[in-house]
Amino acid sequence: MTAPSTPAPTLVRDVRPWGGPPVDLTVTDGVITGASPTAPYAEEPGGPAGAPATVVEGRGRLVLPAFTDAHCHLDSNRVGLPFRPHTGGPGVWTMMLNDRAHWREAEVGLTERVTNLLGLEIAHGATTVRSFAQVDVDAGLERLEAVLSARETHRDRASVQVVAFPQAGLLREEGSAQVLEDALRAGADVVGGIDPCTLDRDPVRHLDIVFGLAEKYGRPVDIHLHEPGDLGLFSADLIVERTLALGMQGNVLISHGYALFDDPTKVGGLLERLAEADIAMASVAPGGKSRVPVDQLTGAGVRVGLGQDGQRDYWSPYGNGDMLDRTWQLAFTMGHRADDLIEHAVAVATRGGRSIVDPTVPRLAGTDDRPGVAVGDPADLVLVAGETVTSAVMDRPSDRTVLRAGHVVADGLELV
Repeated sequence: MTAPSTPAPTLVRDVRPWGGPPVDLTVTDGVITGASPTAPYAEEPGGPAGAPATVVEGRGRLVLPAFTDAHCHLDSNRVGLPFRPHTGGPGVWTMMLNDRAHWREAEVGLTERVTNLLGLEIAHGATTVRSFAQVDVDAGLERLEAVLSARETHRDRASVQVVAFPQAGLLREEGSAQVLEDALRAGADVVGGIDPCTLDRDPVRHLDIVFGLAEKYGRPVDIHLHEPGDLGLFSADLIVERTLALGMQGNVLISHGYALFDDPTKVGGLLERLAEADIAMASVAPGGKSRVPVDQLTGAGVRVGLGQDGQRDYWSPYGNGDMLDRTWQLAFTMGHRADDLIEHAVAVATRGGRSIVDPTVPRLAGTDDRPGVAVGDPADLVLVAGETVTSAVMDRPSDRTVLRAGHVVADGLELV
């Protein structure tokens, strides 16, 4: 009997992990299995039994863990389409109705739009994505099916986790809860929720449905929380209570949640409760009064990720598919100037988000943690030009190579 062959390793040559000294990384079976000072070509190692390794030339570029878009709405985007005036009004319900009135009118079909934007995110360096798919009595499962189709198209380039998202709430329109359950049966990975008090005006019933479905189908939970002040803190406390009661630590996320931090005197207790329940948070770097204190969150042991939210859609004209650009926005809106804090923004945008999508990945260990490019780490990597990590964030160069499980999936902002 012939023994199974051992796959030849990939050699990622002459790269600088987090801007450090140049090294050669060996990748086997999608995992970094070796790191050594960069060797001249004459010393380049071969694969097992003399098989030559695949070589990816780093050319002295930075190597970082690939980006994770921990909060995006692929199903609402208009990236690459003609620019249109913003027509939304104030408030979640009004904005939702505006989206509902227009999302079918786009110049190209929904599946094409979703697939194109996911490809654009991958080309810019994101190999892990958590996307919402709106499910309600208007859209049914149409938007979910488009996101699932895009995931299948790019299955070898990225890991995509899909949230069944009841953007219109669960109690305002008859049949909403059933559509949410239908979405889980159709392939959604995560149960979504939104503003239990201000939108549905019945937090107990709303959370009964969300956590009831999560328990029934064994799925994580991701709840949009835009609620202000004490009302938002009340909802957050209810979410903590449900998480602990069901033993769902590490499987619940609060998206946005910026109003939770309006009162500095209440932040400490909130951080402790989130860390105790291992409830993650995702920021889209909104800035201004809406800043989420990502540095305090990681310091307290809370999982934190970064996302691009809706992009060029009926909610907002912002967004371009580039997580490095959104990392710049996070650093800018947080007022960061010191290199260590800007590097921390990159850590949040990369391994921070990945620890949300995959809770077996350790949460960031404070603002000085620079994980993701050591032996034993998955070889989901982005090589990017830059003197330092900070300079790469400032310049956001197009000279990037993206690896998924050790295989090149994009180069120069183009898919391979």
